Amino acid sequence: MPMADIHPQLLNDCQVLGRFPLCHLLLMLDANYPWFILVPDRENISELYQLSNEDQEQVIKESSLLAKSLMDIFKGDKMNIAALGNIVPQCHVHHVVRYKTDPAWPAPIWGKYPAKAYLKDEIESVREKLNKSDLISFKSI
Repeated sequence: MPMADIHPQLLNDCQVLGRFPLCHLLLMLDANYPWFILVPDRENISELYQLSNEDQEQVIKESSLLAKSLMDIFKGDKMNIAALGNIVPQCHVHHVVRYKTDPAWPAPIWGKYPAKAYLKDEIESVREKLNKSDLISFKSI
């Protein structure tokens, strides 16, 4: 299968942390929430249903592993998972750890508050937490 470049808007809004067998793992640069994005490494795919059956199953496996790990690491109250992409046409799946105390709770996070920048050491701390977790198939870059 051809490998895909990550859409420029995602690269602008996120830090690439690593990858799973199929998906790139990105951290959204908004420290208001632990917010991660999986991007399947396939060309010309805008919707999950466009992936092969095997790739669809792999995205679900990677998403489930990521979601469980994020809840274990960040001790959230709720995990929000969404395949939204009205601006970025490339298929990508958001994983947001939510807390009853987060600024947007219980509303959706999109457009609610301005992004809060991460400090460089905070991004490295997130990367270290992921590396120490049970994300066995995740490779940090």
